Amino acid sequence: MEEGGEQTSLLVKENVSWAIGYGVATTCIGLALIGFLVGTPIFQQDEPCGSPVKSIFQVIVASFRNMTLEVPADSSLLYEVKSNHIQRTILAHSDDFRFLYKAAVISDPSLVYGGCRSSWSLCTVTEVEELKILIHLLPIWVTGIFFAAAISQMHTTFIQQGAVMNTKIGSLSIPPASLYSFEVICVTLWVLSMNKVLVPATRTYFANGAELTQLQRIGIGRFLMIFAMAMAALLETKRLQSVQEGELLSIVWQLPQYFVIAGAECFAVITQLEFFHGQAPDSMKSVLTAFALLTTALGNYLNSAIITLIAWVTRVWHSPGWIPDHLNKGHLDYYYWCLTALSLVNFVVYLYFASKYKLKKIVIC
Repeated sequence: MEEGGEQTSLLVKENVSWAIGYGVATTCIGLALIGFLVGTPIFQQDEPCGSPVKSIFQVIVASFRNMTLEVPADSSLLYEVKSNHIQRTILAHSDDFRFLYKAAVISDPSLVYGGCRSSWSLCTVTEVEELKILIHLLPIWVTGIFFAAAISQMHTTFIQQGAVMNTKIGSLSIPPASLYSFEVICVTLWVLSMNKVLVPATRTYFANGAELTQLQRIGIGRFLMIFAMAMAALLETKRLQSVQEGELLSIVWQLPQYFVIAGAECFAVITQLEFFHGQAPDSMKSVLTAFALLTTALGNYLNSAIITLIAWVTRVWHSPGWIPDHLNKGHLDYYYWCLTALSLVNFVVYLYFASKYKLKKIVIC
């Protein structure tokens, strides 16, 4: 509802009135709020207990406090809470970042069995594994920031590029920012295609009937972003040539790059949320879901920093620079090629860390 309201509001602002446009957006937000309030009483949720952030710091502090202790070769000697009456879900022991297991080394058994354990000096294996999951996810999360910086072109330079193109389709004038509606529609088409075509095809291709993993889907999204940025660069080169010839290229030529970005968003953004939520321990699902969404905000900030830096450097180097106020005097295509190279490097880095990533293993005891 928010995206539909945003696009409707944008069209009204461009063609009717800004006041009415904001009224449309306000109405949509109000309807969404009513729906939220109506649905809240029937939604059941467990009351949160403890702090996952506090647990992370406890493992770090305990690891350094127990720095002189040796980690036993037998992982069963490490501290873990077990119960003979209640079935519990714990995370399996893994061999990487063994230093952190110093936090689970039992130096004084009397403290454990006497009930005097301090969480700042002795942590469970599961708490250690939760921190290790966060460490493993961090590199993948960082690549998501660079991916988000590239995808944010839809809201920045793509609009600038469209504004200096021929926005007339017959008698209809198309606001450049409204092409985001086309991208939203394409995301829906990509989702349908993935579920109805790609997933069944992979089941047939792989002998064991397996599907593309979440990490593979995210990688496909990262890969598609390279093509989206390259398409935008080629289009801008073509647009500048048409300006020199005294013609304006139609804004319709922007649609393919929006279509490819929609595919990248479908594979990377949606799947990344599922992946972070699925890999998160029970105590950290909300935190890691918010962590995944944070890439969008940081990506927008990174994009602003990149644009500002490139505009300043190229203006000093050769006025008016690559991204001047009047794009016909600049070279936005060079900027897009820089993003293409950045997306390529980001994809390679992602492949490395994704290949090293080990999915969490759960043990019921």
